[in-house]
Amino acid sequence: AAARLAPVSPTPRLDAEVLAMRVCGLNRTALVARGDTPLGAEQQRALDAALARRAAGEPVAYITGEREFWSMTLRVTPDTLIPRPETELLVEQALARLPGNARATIADLGTGSGAIALAIARERPACRVIATDRSAAALAVARANAARLRIDNVEFREGKWLAPLAGLRLDMIVSNPPYVRDDDPHLAEGDVRFEPAAALAGGAAGLDAIREITAAARDRLADGGRLLLEHGPDQGPALRALLAAFGYREITSVRDLAGHERVTLAQSKNHIFALRG
Repeated sequence: AAARLAPVSPTPRLDAEVLAMRVCGLNRTALVARGDTPLGAEQQRALDAALARRAAGEPVAYITGEREFWSMTLRVTPDTLIPRPETELLVEQALARLPGNARATIADLGTGSGAIALAIARERPACRVIATDRSAAALAVARANAARLRIDNVEFREGKWLAPLAGLRLDMIVSNPPYVRDDDPHLAEGDVRFEPAAALAGGAAGLDAIREITAAARDRLADGGRLLLEHGPDQGPALRALLAAFGYREITSVRDLAGHERVTLAQSKNHIFALRG
């Protein structure tokens, strides 16, 4: 299986193991222990089908229907972006600003599978987390993940970014919005080809969604509320300038493990951007 995937995958051995574990219903330890056991005919057919899909470039997460994020096993489908390890930095930064007993109201915009919202809600059970997405199909996946994980302090609302949150005062807004440039060649390569384009492409400079969220968040954040955004590794300076232009303060960017600026944080100005209406 690994040899078959070598021409198309950067991690053929890992992909082969994950697919074999899925087909055989084994964990990694059992797979190693029983590695010499012949496959049954049905298992062989199932593995061949999974390998064919992966050989065609389909992401392993869509083939297995799940992805690990923040020690949670999340269901994912082609209606949702596949959660990535670097997004855990956004969760870490949000939690660092929320005491364990916090009773804050937090919004996750463009929630997809619900990864960010569910991670924060699980770690801060006294908080109210509201996750929005304009895709009804994605919200169905997120709701199912919340139910299966028994996380009940999160709710889901359909609509674009902050539109479903009219009338709410928020202590924190987090988002992993589309930030890839429309002409980025990576959109036509590898696993990304199979993911929803609307969750990836962010306009000519990759900043369309970020600009929209940054502008709208001013009227939804409580005085001193925080906005946290994931972005591309070269977009930190542009985002900091954008936040400053909109009047935010305490603007800072945080680097990921690869040393790239990945998350930028800002705080609303006290007594200036109070909620209207």
